Amino acid sequence: MALIKSISGIYGTIGGRSGDTLSPLDIVKLTSAFAQFIHGKKIVVGRDGRMSGLMVRHIVVGTLTGMGYDVIDIGYASTPTTELAVRMTGADGGVVITASHNHSEWNGLKLLNREGEFLTSSDVSELVALLELENFDYADSTQLGHLTVDETFNQRHIDTVLNLNLVDVEGIRRRKFRVCVDTINSVGGIILPQLFQALGVDYEILNGECTGAFVHNPEPVENNLLGIINRMKQGHFDLGIVVDSDVDRLVFICEDGMMFGEEYTLVSVADYVLSHTPGNTVGNLSSTRALRDVTLLRGGQYYACPVGEVNVTAKMKEVGAVIGGDSNGGVIFPECHYGRDALVGIALFLSCLAQRKCKVSELRSTFPCYQIAKNSINLMSNTDVDSIFERVKGSFQKDHSVTISDTDGLKIDFVDRWVYLRKSKTEPVVRVYSEAVTMERADNLGNQFMHLFYDTQKDMLLSAIHSDYGPVM
Repeated sequence: MALIKSISGIYGTIGGRSGDTLSPLDIVKLTSAFAQFIHGKKIVVGRDGRMSGLMVRHIVVGTLTGMGYDVIDIGYASTPTTELAVRMTGADGGVVITASHNHSEWNGLKLLNREGEFLTSSDVSELVALLELENFDYADSTQLGHLTVDETFNQRHIDTVLNLNLVDVEGIRRRKFRVCVDTINSVGGIILPQLFQALGVDYEILNGECTGAFVHNPEPVENNLLGIINRMKQGHFDLGIVVDSDVDRLVFICEDGMMFGEEYTLVSVADYVLSHTPGNTVGNLSSTRALRDVTLLRGGQYYACPVGEVNVTAKMKEVGAVIGGDSNGGVIFPECHYGRDALVGIALFLSCLAQRKCKVSELRSTFPCYQIAKNSINLMSNTDVDSIFERVKGSFQKDHSVTISDTDGLKIDFVDRWVYLRKSKTEPVVRVYSEAVTMERADNLGNQFMHLFYDTQKDMLLSAIHSDYGPVM
C-alpha cells in the first residue's frame, strides 16, 4: 500500500518494496526531508510499542545525527509525552514513531514543530516537495550530531498533569476509584500505571505488556473492546478506560459495561472545565452537537473546524478556547499543551467524578443524548466528489432553516439533526456521519444522503453522456 502523507503524520505498512510501504529507504528519505524542513539543531524522538518501532527508531536516529542534529531519544513514550518533551527541552522539532490506531503491521512518523504541535497542511506540502527533490545535504564526520537517551519524560508528563489547576488530586484519592484499563500492548501499559499510582487509583490492566503484538484491533471502538466490556460487566470497577497505541485517544466505559461513547469523552471533560473556567470550546465538524449544547449552557461559544488535530488547535488559539478536541476521544487542554492527551483527559474526568460524587453512568445521563451513525460510500477512481458535493449543496441552499458548511467536505445542519459527508484522505471512500436523537433517525438521515449522493452521481453521468452522444434512448 502506498504511503499516506497527511497533517496527522506519514504512515505505511512495514515490509515490501520501497515506495509502496514504509521501507527503511523511505524512512531515511522522510527523516531527511523533515530535518531539512526544520532548520534547527535538536530533535526529540519517542516511539510507541510497535514491534517495528526499534528498527524505525535506529533509522530515524541515525539519519538525524547524520544530518548533524543532536537527538534526544526519550524511549517508549506516548504522542503527548513526546509533544511535551519538545517544549521542555527547547528542541526544534520532534518525531513520534507510531501509526496511532492502525494495525500492528503499520508504523509511521508523526512530525512535530518546535512548539510540540503537528505540522500544518502548508508545512506538509513543503516537506513533500523536499521529499520529492531528494536533494539532501548530510554532515561530514566532524559535524555529526550527538545522541542523548533520556527516559525521564513519562514522569515529567505525569507531574505536569498532576499540577494542573483543575486536577483534583486529593479528591480523586479520597474516592478510592477502582478502574479497569485496556492499553492494547503499547506505551499506555507503561505510563498509565504510573499515573494511577500517583493519583491513588486502584487499577487492573488488560493487554498491558508493551510488546506491540496487539491482542485486538487497536482502534478504541466498541466492536474491538469486548474483552474489557465483559470484564466491566462483572461489576468490580467504577470505570473502564481504553486508549490507543500512542495514548492520544481516550474512551470510557460505564461501571455496568455500557459504552460512555467516544464522542462524549470531550463533552464530559469540557463540561467539567467550563463549570470552573467559563469560556469557548472547539470541536471538529463531526463532533456531537452535545458539545455545542453544554458550551452554550455554560455561557460560552462553540466553534467547529475541519477534521485534524492541527486544525482544532489553530481554531482554539484563534478564539481563545479553554478546552477542545475531536469526536474520537481526543481532549486538548491548552493549560497543559495544544495536543490530544489521554492522561489529561483521565485526570480531569476522575476529578469531575470525585467532585460530583456520582457514578459514570449517572454522569453520562446528565448530558444531551444524541446518536451518531457512521457509514461510508465506496468510490470509483473517476468519481468527481467535489462536483457531487456542490450539486447536493445546491439542493439545500434555498432552505433557510438549514446551515451549510463546505470548508471540509459537506455538512448540513438541520434544526434537530445533521449529516456530514467527507472524502477520506486514507481510503477511496466518502465518510457519512449523521446525528439525531435516536440511532434510527440518524441511520435514516445517513441513508438518505447516501442515496442522494448516488442519484446525483448517476444524473451527472447521464448528463455527460447526453452532452457527448445526444439523448440516450
